[in-house]
Amino acid sequence: MESSKFTYDVIIAGCGPAGATLAAELRLHDVRVLVLEKETEPASDVRIVGLHIRSLELMAMRGLLDRLREHGRQRPAGGFFAGIGKPAPTDLDSAHAYLLGIPQPVVVRLLEEHATGRGAEVRHGAAVAGFEQDTEGVTVALADGEHLRARYLVGCDGARSTVRKLLGVGFPGEPSRTDTLMGEMEVGVPRDEIAAKVAEISRTERRFRLVPVGARTYSVVVPAAAVGDRAEPPTLEDFRQELRTVAGTDFGVHSPRWLSRFGDATRLAERYRVGRVLLAGDAAHIHPPAGGQGLNLGVQDAFNLGWKLAAQVLGRAPEFLLDTYQTERHPVAADVLDNTRAQMELHSTEPGPRAVRRLLTELMDFDEVNRHLIEKITAIGIRYDVGEGPDLLGRRLPDLDVAQGRLYDLLRHGRGLLLDRTGRLTTGGWSDRVDHLADPTAAVDVPCLLLRPDGYAAWIGDDQRDLDDHLSCWFGRPADRPKAM
Repeated sequence: MESSKFTYDVIIAGCGPAGATLAAELRLHDVRVLVLEKETEPASDVRIVGLHIRSLELMAMRGLLDRLREHGRQRPAGGFFAGIGKPAPTDLDSAHAYLLGIPQPVVVRLLEEHATGRGAEVRHGAAVAGFEQDTEGVTVALADGEHLRARYLVGCDGARSTVRKLLGVGFPGEPSRTDTLMGEMEVGVPRDEIAAKVAEISRTERRFRLVPVGARTYSVVVPAAAVGDRAEPPTLEDFRQELRTVAGTDFGVHSPRWLSRFGDATRLAERYRVGRVLLAGDAAHIHPPAGGQGLNLGVQDAFNLGWKLAAQVLGRAPEFLLDTYQTERHPVAADVLDNTRAQMELHSTEPGPRAVRRLLTELMDFDEVNRHLIEKITAIGIRYDVGEGPDLLGRRLPDLDVAQGRLYDLLRHGRGLLLDRTGRLTTGGWSDRVDHLADPTAAVDVPCLLLRPDGYAAWIGDDQRDLDDHLSCWFGRPADRPKAM
């Protein structure tokens, strides 16, 4: 296929965390990327989101973590599951075993700057209005009437995804049954009075919170009596009314910084790919914010998809590779949806769910239970099905010390990596896309290990022929082997 037929290799709809991350990942491989963002200005709210362990690892892997930490606040990696206040185990297998609280607009801005710094083009105020795909590419129609041609289109355009709807992909699940209001505003009563009232109410109402974020400013979370239109932000009067209903007082709230609402709708796209059009982030899955997993799930979608789509664009992907995006990420999203459903049940004020919450609180005193839930929420417990083998196969490697420094620094450019303790193996004709590190570290207790560009173990062994088969499986034909005619 001649590149001159296409203005871009990939068009991405949506420049949120997933879209910006995907654009940067594609640019690591010199893929021509256009990101279309329908909004002309950044979001006005400054809500704080949490980057979990696995997302922090991925950011470290691309050299972004230090920049993010400058704008965030670290807190212990515990108390995530249904807000049950159990500390995380002290020996979690990560160099970044904490939560980074950071304003969402800052995350979006830094990720967009990262993408444009690598050469991605971003257009604000540009929305997808339609598209048609054929065997060679996708023609994308913009709302202003312009038409663009690309090899692939990826919808990262949120829960109301235009791309998903036009693609005709089902989005089954449950609609919102409850609403929660969330915002930041000043209060008009003393702090000790607020603390006493919050302590009283939070014993039974888990969706109620007033947390100081400044001298007189509080983060306010309060359940709403009815499900509202999420396209319209709530008013300050809405907050006052719901606070009076739940707490008997509105705490004299005034001067809001931002106001929003979220529901407990839970939906998962039936397919992540139809031909040359794919979905990622909230366009592929939505769920309540319990555990703070949403942004993290979308960013991790992008890291999984980026190197695979780049290989497809460059014509060196094995036939099945792009399909592994769905086979790997769809079950992960399904698991997140299930655990958020469970957490929302545990927030209920009904006697049954409250009894289950008390029981789970006791069970989490067992290290195995607490560890399992922390690893689930933070995504470090994920194991992809890449074939039979040791437990490490299909799992991510933490940021280990290696002879040349830190492991994640060696993965910064989006290439595969062979960790070879035998000193006998070679990446051969794949050396243009897979680096080779001989005698890496005693911490990797296997002879040799092949890492994918996203840091997951794709092969473990010590036989060159077996390695060559797996290099071909994940990275396509070697450079010295021509394509069969």
